[in-house]
Amino acid sequence: MNRVAADAENAHSSSVESCPSLRDVHSINPTQLMARIESYEGREKKGISDVRRTFCLFVTFDLLFITLLWIIELNVKGGIETTLEKEVLHYDYSSSYFDIFLLAVFRFKVLILAYAMCRLRHWWAIAFTTAVTSAFLLAKVIISQLFSQGAFGYVLPIISFILAWIETWFLDFKVLPQEAEEENRFLIAQDASERAALLHPGVLSDGQFYSPPESVAGSSDEDSEEKQDSEKPIV
Repeated sequence: MNRVAADAENAHSSSVESCPSLRDVHSINPTQLMARIESYEGREKKGISDVRRTFCLFVTFDLLFITLLWIIELNVKGGIETTLEKEVLHYDYSSSYFDIFLLAVFRFKVLILAYAMCRLRHWWAIAFTTAVTSAFLLAKVIISQLFSQGAFGYVLPIISFILAWIETWFLDFKVLPQEAEEENRFLIAQDASERAALLHPGVLSDGQFYSPPESVAGSSDEDSEEKQDSEKPIV
């Protein structure tokens, strides 16, 4: 008796402990889960997330802004055609800004190819471009004579250096973590929807209801009479 009482108490406690989890699962709204899953699937169909698109726009802004500053520098030095010929055709590492423009083009091509076209989910591409940019600009500032050429000797290297590191920060702390979080939410919502579908099945169709075959009329009476005759004592 003690063992039976203990088993009954354990069963009751386990049923009580399972009640909150069942209530939590039943509280899930399948409609909301399906709407959330459809929204995530719509984002996947777009091919690129909103935060990644913002990053690509910032990379494009980097190229356009450096190009604008370089064109302004060409105009300040005495005309675009004359200065362009001097900096491009007669390139001089110590005095030309053309290499800083090419550095911006290099960052743009690598980052757009990696994170827009290939949709890379790793930081190695941005780490490569930022390392190349930082090393080149530091060497150019130390070796060249840019500081003796006026304000643009300071502006172009500093702006290029800052933009490269802002791109690194934005990808590493915004794009990749947010996309990973959205993917985890999608997996959790999908798993919850599958559990909700198991706990909240749809309305059964008419074909799923069936009745046992009808007995032949009068068969029960005949069987009872035969049984009574067999049970009568033999005289």
